[in-house]
Amino acid sequence: MANFAQTTPFFSNPLKTKDDLAKFLVGLLDPLAAHTSPGGARIHLGHTATHYDDIAAQLEGFSRPIWGLASLLGGGGEYEGTKRWLDGFKNGTDPDGEEFWGNMKNKDQRMVECSAIGFAIAVAKDKLWDPLSAEAKTNFENWLGGMNDKEMPNTNWLWFRVFANLGLSRAGSPRFDAKRMKADMDHLDTFYIGDGWSRDGPEGVVQLDYYSSSFAIQFAQLAYSKLAQAEDPQRCEEYRNRARKFALDFVHYFDEEGRAIPFGRSLTYRFAMSSFWGALAFADVELPAPLTWGVVKGLQLRNLRYWTKQPGAFYPDGTLTIGFTYPNQSMTENYNSPGSPYWCCKSFVALALPETHPFWMAEEEPYPLALRETVKPLYHPLHIATNLGGHTYILSSGQQCSYPVKQSAAKYGKLAYSSAFGYSVPVGNGTLEELGGDSTLALSDDDGETWKCRRDTREARIEGGKWLRSMWYPWKDVEIETWLVPPTKEAPWWHLRVHRIKSGRKLTSAEGGFAIYGQGEDGRALEPSIGEAFGTYEHGGEGRAASRAGVSGVVDFGNKGTRKGRALRTDANSNLIAARAVLPTLMGEHEGDKKNIWLVTAVFAIPSVGYKSGTRSGWTAEWEKRPVVPEEIQALINQQ
Repeated sequence: MANFAQTTPFFSNPLKTKDDLAKFLVGLLDPLAAHTSPGGARIHLGHTATHYDDIAAQLEGFSRPIWGLASLLGGGGEYEGTKRWLDGFKNGTDPDGEEFWGNMKNKDQRMVECSAIGFAIAVAKDKLWDPLSAEAKTNFENWLGGMNDKEMPNTNWLWFRVFANLGLSRAGSPRFDAKRMKADMDHLDTFYIGDGWSRDGPEGVVQLDYYSSSFAIQFAQLAYSKLAQAEDPQRCEEYRNRARKFALDFVHYFDEEGRAIPFGRSLTYRFAMSSFWGALAFADVELPAPLTWGVVKGLQLRNLRYWTKQPGAFYPDGTLTIGFTYPNQSMTENYNSPGSPYWCCKSFVALALPETHPFWMAEEEPYPLALRETVKPLYHPLHIATNLGGHTYILSSGQQCSYPVKQSAAKYGKLAYSSAFGYSVPVGNGTLEELGGDSTLALSDDDGETWKCRRDTREARIEGGKWLRSMWYPWKDVEIETWLVPPTKEAPWWHLRVHRIKSGRKLTSAEGGFAIYGQGEDGRALEPSIGEAFGTYEHGGEGRAASRAGVSGVVDFGNKGTRKGRALRTDANSNLIAARAVLPTLMGEHEGDKKNIWLVTAVFAIPSVGYKSGTRSGWTAEWEKRPVVPEEIQALINQQ
């Protein structure tokens, strides 16, 4: 019974070859047949709501798998269920039909789904456009071209219209608007900020999450550079140059097991996080050292393998759940419909390549040795990435969502984000257990009734390539300056946080380390334990937990030891990776006298090695190797 309910329909797929990848895709496409409308134009996967209408949500379920289907067909593959999508194109765009998707309005969700559709025409025209009747083609191009005179958000959405027009161009449609397409491209290029990075919007927007990479901008630039090389060679070469630079930063968001660091919004798209690597191959980018096609292949396929082993990511019939490693409505956005997760099908883009492409011909290689055991400042996203000791994570200061997004403080404002431990989101608005306050300094001015965490970060910068420094203001009479110091080779499993607080009110603080899987070997809640065994530990200014996921702990370095360590059992389903988590936390009380309050926190974390393995032996010796506060920061503390 050990494996009962702990496998997925894809668990046994080795994902080594192009054929393996195609089988994985088919395994995702086949279950959709049972959820497809009679006319093929809508796929209904559930009843949860979004801010947009239900027809648009069902269009989303129909369109997003096309990222994979088009790649499969464009690469010479076949799929028996292709007719479902051909029928859907015919019936979804028929204005007199029962399954009509509806004409587009300004800032319409339907615009998003045009991206995959335009890509499909450009990549697999002979399979997904040519078989349609003349009447169906006319309806189709009228519907798709209907977005050209509509208002769009000033974000990555503009790429969706670019791809709609690219598809219309490949179809030879009179609805292709070359002027509109060029204007969109020119405007999208104003988002570029250098070194390969683009922000998700105009100047003033400070979101550089996965939309700046795999979810949208980098992927779109690479796909465009392949598909529009003949018409727009200069821009296409510029996009390939950007990708070469970007890749050397983006690789630091992936660990040796293939996991990407969860950060930002839309994480229910799951393995879309790795689609950039397939897009590099699709665009035939000349790779910068130390990247090779074997390395890129490994980054892509290891990420996919990780997801085939997450039972909570799939329903028993093979359809995707809304969530991350398990169904989770608390971490979603109001634009996540049951069909939204199929944005992950972008990661099948390598299926569009022939088996003779270097991506498929290369032997898969592990994570590059030259990029292991590193600490790297990433100046544009305001991250410091590290994988010292085999723990891949980022320290983060300075990003925030420029418009309302559920749980944005958790998605952008935390102090660190880990590939092994994920991050947590609030599941309520009351107790500390509900908060999910990992990797954050949570503050309360009402004795713990409600809590505030960092959301709007100001004056963020990386100082001398050594640490992150920023300001944040949770109340008008409270200011907090935070330094985030990465690990060192002398203490590779520790990082430091230093906070200077000036407050006009009495505060309670709760500073969390990394949340960790909170069950013991018997599957029950962790019990107290002092040493190597699985369990929790609370002593003075220390809190710690050890389980099969590794070890996580926090130590109070300052404040005269007045903060107390706890191993807090967070409410279920708050952490994206561990549905039952324990959070090492330091608790403190602070007077509101406007004097400097210095909090110095050492954060310890060792992830387990391999999938579902136990903790590393000998970690208690590493626990004793405490980090050192940098002299420059210690000098500031000593001034008080």
